[in-house]
Amino acid sequence: MSQVRVLLTTTSYQDIPGPHHELLESTGIEIVRQRGPLSEERMLELVGDFDAILCGDDVISRAVLEKAAPRLKLLSKYGIGVDKIDVKAATGMGIPLSFCPGVNHTTVAEHTFALLLALVRNLLEIANATRSGNWKRLTGHEIMGKTIGIVGLGRIGKEVAIRARAFGMNVIAYDIFWDEAFASSHDVVRAASVAEIFEKSEVISLHTNLTAETREMVRAETISTMKDGVIILNCSRGEVVHSDDLAAALESGKVGGYGADVLDEEPPRADHPLLKAENCIVTSHIGSRTYESVQRQAMMAAQNLLNMLRGEKPLAQVNDAPIPAALI
Repeated sequence: MSQVRVLLTTTSYQDIPGPHHELLESTGIEIVRQRGPLSEERMLELVGDFDAILCGDDVISRAVLEKAAPRLKLLSKYGIGVDKIDVKAATGMGIPLSFCPGVNHTTVAEHTFALLLALVRNLLEIANATRSGNWKRLTGHEIMGKTIGIVGLGRIGKEVAIRARAFGMNVIAYDIFWDEAFASSHDVVRAASVAEIFEKSEVISLHTNLTAETREMVRAETISTMKDGVIILNCSRGEVVHSDDLAAALESGKVGGYGADVLDEEPPRADHPLLKAENCIVTSHIGSRTYESVQRQAMMAAQNLLNMLRGEKPLAQVNDAPIPAALI
């Protein structure tokens, strides 16, 4: 077996115990660990002497790929979001990119509802007051009978819809690729557009990819069309909201609450507008970070990596770049 060097950056993979460690280490591959997500600058410092990268949300731009070539033969993405990777450049350079669909939808949907319930029942404020000796009794809201609008009815969006129906909520959703069978069986009403979701929903849950069309889809202009006091949930990407506009809407009360697991800057700067915003709960991109989900993602990412290193197809591939000849 020839010596192969792999850069491993995802902290979830590294921090959570499980069989994924043994799977990778048993091959004799040299594994170089870094604590991601890594910036483009840091990636440019590191790449050049690696055959493969098992990455998280690191910035893998065209410049990074060009410096990594010609030694870099493949990319294995831990997770499903590839917006930090220049997929077009990777494809053009013949670098296959695998990913891990279907491993974290349950976990992220559960986290979405954790954020929603914490917001509508003022859980953080009340719990913190009680801990400090203040018997504070705030009045919250029920979610039963409220309308939740889901932007993106993919795997995660569907799991959110199932849970929303279990809570007695009315569900409307928008997705370009509509699954009528699922919608019919779970009483999900199809919205004609994202604009309709914004206008009709008391709770808006964002589960869309980051694209040119979805970037800053929640901004002052679109917030003005929403119901007063709307709750917005974001477990997709931080860049789908305009942070300054959202902070202003929270301060004015137009938006009644914002629950997010993502920000447009991760980690955020100390003066990020959403860190001190009213009725705002932000978690540190841990929506998919459960022991169960991490082990599923890590095993799939490791298996994808090993398959490609052996000249075999991965379990799931983003692009159509050819698999290289066996390296191990």
